[in-house]
Formats: sequence, C-alpha cells, structure tokens
Amino acid sequence: MSQEIIEGIRAIEKEKGIEEGVLVAALEDALLAAYKKTPGAARHAEVRLDEEGEFRVYAIEIPEDIEERLLEEAREARIAELERIEEETGERQHTLVSDDDLDLDWSQVPPDKIVRTDVTPENFGRIAAQTAKQVIQQRIREAERAIMYEEYVDRQGEVVTGIVQQAGDRHNVLVDLGRVEALLPRSEQVEGERYEQGSRIKAVIAEVRSGTKGPQVILSRRDPELIRALFELEVPEIADGIVEIRGVAREPGYRSKIAVESHMQGVDPVGACVGPRGSRVRMVVSELRGEKIDIIPWNTEPARFVAKALSPARVREVYIDDETKEAIVVVPDDQLALAIGKEGLNARLAARLSGWKIDIQSETEFAQAEAEAAFAGEGEDEEVSGRCAAILSNGKRCPNAALPGSRYCGVPAHQALAGSEPDGLAADTEATADEAAADEEPTSGEQTASASTETDEPAVTADDGSEEEAPAVGTVRIHEEGRGAGSEEE
Repeated sequence: MSQEIIEGIRAIEKEKGIEEGVLVAALEDALLAAYKKTPGAARHAEVRLDEEGEFRVYAIEIPEDIEERLLEEAREARIAELERIEEETGERQHTLVSDDDLDLDWSQVPPDKIVRTDVTPENFGRIAAQTAKQVIQQRIREAERAIMYEEYVDRQGEVVTGIVQQAGDRHNVLVDLGRVEALLPRSEQVEGERYEQGSRIKAVIAEVRSGTKGPQVILSRRDPELIRALFELEVPEIADGIVEIRGVAREPGYRSKIAVESHMQGVDPVGACVGPRGSRVRMVVSELRGEKIDIIPWNTEPARFVAKALSPARVREVYIDDETKEAIVVVPDDQLALAIGKEGLNARLAARLSGWKIDIQSETEFAQAEAEAAFAGEGEDEEVSGRCAAILSNGKRCPNAALPGSRYCGVPAHQALAGSEPDGLAADTEATADEAAADEEPTSGEQTASASTETDEPAVTADDGSEEEAPAVGTVRIHEEGRGAGSEEE
C-alpha cells in the first residue's frame, strides 16, 4: 500500500469529521484478523504501518512464564466481564473463551523481553487493499451515523416537517426528514388522523435512539409542544416575544386550550393569536386536522383565570382555596353541561391549564348545598358555611366571608344585624335600599368583582371607583360574564 493511499485515508478522515488515525488503527486491527486466518500464522502478532506506507506483520515472542501469567490475567478479565453481563441481563452466557481470542496486556512485558520478527505474507498487499476498502466504507458509515445522532439528539422537543413515505406496518408510519428516516409509532399518532403517502406533516421529535443502522428518530403528533410551535410559526408576535404562551392543555384530536399573555401595552394576545378573521388560528386547526382550540387570556388572579379557562361557558361565581388549590365554580343551570363538556372534556382541560382542582356546580345545586351546610342538624341554628348570613335585596346571600367569631362580614350594615337578630339568623329578605348599597362595598378580606358587558376582563372596583386587588382566598362574583376567550369552532 503506497504513501498516496495513506494520505487519501487521512483526507477522508478530515472530510468526514473522523478523528485522525482512526481509519489507520481500524485497518491495522482488520489486517491482523485477516492474518490470523492464514495457515501457519503466529500465535501472537501485530500489524504496523511502516515509514514507506506499507503494512507489515510482526510475530511476537515472549518468555513462557510471562506469557502464561498474561493469559491467566486476560482469561480472568474475560470471565468477569461475562459474569457482569449475566447479572445485568439475567441470561447465562455460553461463550467459549479461547486463548487465541484473548487480548494480552503487552505493557506489562519489559521491552527487552519482546522479540519481533517480520512475517508479512507475500500476497499481503492484495489482502490489505481489499480489507482497506471494506474498513474505510464501514468506518465512514459509522462516523456519519454518529454525526446524525449528535445532530438530532440535541433537537428533542423541536417541531420538524417531513414527507410520509409509507406505513411500515399497520401501526407505524415512516416519515422522511431528509437525511434520516423517522418513525411515527401508533402510540404517538392522533386518533382519527390518516397519513397518506407523499403528504407533508409536522411532528415533534419525541426521542432519538442510537441503533446499528443509524439514529432512530421517534416523532409525536400528540405532544402539546406541537401546538406551541405551530402558533410560533403562524403568529409573528409570539415569535418576537411580544405575546407569550403561558400554558397548553391538550386532548389530542378533540380540543385544546392555550393561555396567552401580552408583554406590550396595546397588544391583545387573544386577537393576535386569532388573526384577521381567524386566519391564524385556522391555519393551526387545519394542521391539526380540525382539532378545536380555545385561546384564553392569562390572568394572575386564580379565580378570574379559572373562570376564563372554562370558556365558552359563562361563570357566575368562583370560590378558591389557596391551601388546597381547589376552586368551586358556580354556573347558571343552563351552562352546566357546557362548562363540564362532553365526557368532562372542558372541565378536564381547564383544570390542566389552570393547575387547580375544579368543582363545577349549578346555581340550584350550590344553593341547596349552602342551605344544608348553613343549618345542619335538627333544631340547630349554627352557621357552618363560613359565608356572611346577610340576605341582599335581590334575594341572594352576601358572597363575602364572615369575620372570625361572627356570622356576618365586615360591612357595617351587616354587622348591625348581629345585634338586631337575637336568634342569629339572616336578615329579612326585604332589606332597605341603604343596606343593599352597603352590601356592594367590598371588605378588606373579600372583594366583589363586577364585569361590564362592554369589556372582556371584569375589573375589581370599590365604590369610590378605585381599582383594588382581588383576594388570594375568597370569592369572585361575576354578575355579567361574556365569553371572554377566543375560540375556533369549525
């Protein structure tokens, strides 16, 4: 083998990104294996590349006592390795350990004890040329596989576009990504979707595995990250960071909810995602094969966010508990089925999006439960619900929480009832106009939110017109609630 061939091998290493000397070392190992198959081959030998660019075979001779010691050590190391494999896999290894296959540790042999003899066969040049071709091709394939694996393993969670090649079997779909062929398994497909050969689809890289035939890329069409990436492609405000997707809850193939927030004053996050006449969200729905999407404005107040998350249902009241992360939502009787959704889908998605455990009740159910809790037991008038016992002029109970040690909230008119009612029951339903006006004044522990039909977001206000913060734990009462969210109903 001439020097020009060696230089060509090193050029291939640089071109393919293979470490220098890897191909030469692989050639030496392959030629040694080929030499040992020739008749009369020496028991111990090595292949070296000489200064002239030729591979030479050298037989190695060492003292018998050193050879026996090295063989014993190599044999023990091989048996220990087989035992370790048995423990990991749980399967017995029936490999025959031969002395000819053992790799001796030549570093333990003093250099002056080693005798090398050139035993290169006459036709070794032809064997070297054939072996070089096979080894170079094999190592190039291995290097390319390693490069592709390193490229795709860092892209997990990224959305890619591919062309459907064929259905590998009944359950899996092969997708051509260009340099590599990916697999879309049945478990990551959306129920009801059909993938026709030659069609383009977008999917999320869920996993990258290293295999003997190269990296195996596993795609997913069920990952919620797919919706986030699709909106980034369709909505420039999201790509620029002006609008942020704060959360995604998805039931693949049926419905999804996303919570969006604007970081620039004057930019409507819901309107930006919906687009002119719904053009942007329609493109996302088209890519998801008709999956409905609700776009919810993000709100830092848990009660308001839970109410919006149940869109398109209208919500009357929301009672929250920060300690248990539970929310009781009261909806009109005619909105109960819409709030829960088919098989609980809408409520389940709202709980995932908000992170709160949601209990949805109709107004009738809630009133009955309050009545039973307020006057539990026979002949007992003890109030146990924790709400103010005053009755407003509209016939409903005050939504504020009772003060500690009292059955009424902090509104002065309601506190006056504590002294005027000896039996401790609620005031008569015919309250005066002054009391009704006082009922609308929020206390320090509770706030009453009134939503205008002209705005999408109800504001928490006091009687003096100033805006106040909603309570962390308490009640948000929504007298007039619009839809409050953008949604795509195809």
